Amino acid sequence: MHFLGHSTVRVELAGRTVLTDPLLFPSVGALRRVVPVPAPSTWAGVDLVLISHLHGDHLHLPSLRRLGPRTRIVVPRGAGAWLRGRGFSHVDELSAGETLRDGDLRITGVRARHSGHRLGPRLTHGPATESLGHLIEGADSVVYASGDTALFDGMSVLARQQIDVALLPVWGWGPTLGPGHLDPAGAAEAVARIRPRIAVPVHWGTLAVAGLTRLPTPLRGRMRRLLVDPPRRFAEAVAARGLSTRVVVTEPGRPIVLTAPAVSS
Repeated sequence: MHFLGHSTVRVELAGRTVLTDPLLFPSVGALRRVVPVPAPSTWAGVDLVLISHLHGDHLHLPSLRRLGPRTRIVVPRGAGAWLRGRGFSHVDELSAGETLRDGDLRITGVRARHSGHRLGPRLTHGPATESLGHLIEGADSVVYASGDTALFDGMSVLARQQIDVALLPVWGWGPTLGPGHLDPAGAAEAVARIRPRIAVPVHWGTLAVAGLTRLPTPLRGRMRRLLVDPPRRFAEAVAARGLSTRVVVTEPGRPIVLTAPAVSS
């Protein structure tokens, strides 16, 4: 596994290579990347792309084009025609509870509590679908990529899946969080419900509003802290609750070392 930043993780499992919510460019609208753009070698040879929802920092059309028009892309049900109309020929749709296969991998859609509108949670026009997490299963291992989500009723059901690695968001890209997200405390509660063997915090330390970390405003110091603190606060919250899950904090752009020692509180 390799954390490429934001919600983008490369997962190699059962002879297949999966990329979640690929974001491979230095900017997304008014957001700027504060860590290097992933090297082409980190996203080469991808067999399958999983899209959790339609927001531009998760379904990023220029990044998908960089992967090639024939790469297989799985989107929430209802977004297939929209994406095919933009030149992508191998698109499958998935809804919560549905399963598809790619070689020896099995991908199952999982409910997420987050806006599915293409243009954001406060708008009601543009394409709209459900938001999803994904269970990625193969070679006797289970990875849960939650996508953006708030806590939801039924999350505890995932504990039955005996998840090996959970990729959980712990922040976002701004000084505050909008609806449908997890902060460090919320992500620790998700761990308590899901009970994964390992938790890897994602959706942090990658993007910021242009100028917010450099211009002399009252938000500069807070934003700089929020680029580094959330995963460590998450690890502390998990430890404080006495949970058996091991938290592996990985900096954006680095391989995820699943044999690394637990993060101490």
